[in-house]
Amino acid sequence: MRGVDYYELLGVGSDATPVEIKSAYRTLARSMHPDVGGSDGAFRLLQEAYETLTDPVRRASYDSARRRPVEAETAPPRRPRRPGGTRRPGRDFGEDPDYVPRMPRVRLDDLDWWDSVDPQARVHYLPVLGPDRMPTFALVGAWSLLLLAGLAVELNAVLMATWLGLLISSGVVIVVLLRRHIGAHREHRMFTAEFGNQRIFGLPDIQHERAQLLTAELCAKYLIRLPGVRVFHGLTWPDSVFEDVHHAVLCGRRLVLVESKSWLPGHYTTDEKGALWRNGHPFRGGVTRLNEGVSNFEALLPEVEVRGAVLIYPSRAGEITTVEQPDEQVVPMTPAQFVKDIGDWLAQDPVTVDRDVFTTVLDQLVD
Repeated sequence: MRGVDYYELLGVGSDATPVEIKSAYRTLARSMHPDVGGSDGAFRLLQEAYETLTDPVRRASYDSARRRPVEAETAPPRRPRRPGGTRRPGRDFGEDPDYVPRMPRVRLDDLDWWDSVDPQARVHYLPVLGPDRMPTFALVGAWSLLLLAGLAVELNAVLMATWLGLLISSGVVIVVLLRRHIGAHREHRMFTAEFGNQRIFGLPDIQHERAQLLTAELCAKYLIRLPGVRVFHGLTWPDSVFEDVHHAVLCGRRLVLVESKSWLPGHYTTDEKGALWRNGHPFRGGVTRLNEGVSNFEALLPEVEVRGAVLIYPSRAGEITTVEQPDEQVVPMTPAQFVKDIGDWLAQDPVTVDRDVFTTVLDQLVD
């Protein structure tokens, strides 16, 4: 498969014996097989690598093609081609500076949450402002009945004094409650006037990283279907002045922090310590600070569930694969997996906006 180094995928050297290749294949197959949580694409790629390197003829042909980029690098420089000449061959290994990742296609039939959400549903704001309406209405009704009862019957002086005392005291309570209702309504109206129609806050850093633009488009195209979702681009950690988090998606009291990365194609996972692995080996081609970011936001918002997702886009032609890791707090994801899994997670409470949580996250937006 173009763009994938079979030796690197299996974790063996180019001089590995068939026995070593077979042993490496069996070890990786235990964790990459679809029956244990691996993806079909990644396992097919592993099988293809194994079948190629254990067949002497196919291996010789593959080794010959694999050496060409190295030979081209050590060859003397060529004169430039005239206009209209043939294009130079694409790079097979390493990042391709000319490669531009594209917006992934997501099949709506694969999204279990898509049809369960009403995008026009009314948003429910928390916390509830002002006193509960039902006790207030009940008190107004009781006050009205008390007024009518006192007017309908003839009362002696003692009863009259008692009746007036109850009427006045309950009336004062009603006035206080009504004033609180009016104040809460005014506060709610001001909040919705400022933020009610805005769903996306901040701008992705598209000048330096196309992957961030793709993630922004992904959120706007799919996750905004959830009425309670609010998307943020460019957040700082508490007490920081730098952009520490590329994106955040908030719905109710669930928050996912997102980093957008452009890395080499391959199969990405995390180990029990949260470290990234690629093709069964520790990943050295990039870093993520999401574990620290999740910890910072958990401390900032102790009542909120916080997760982290590293969205990986290919830096050259090839396939990115990941596995579902529901027990891990920070996981690598393909864009399609992000829409499916994170959308399903947020859709469990799709219409809630917590004002306090929202304003706290908004305060972390990079100025």
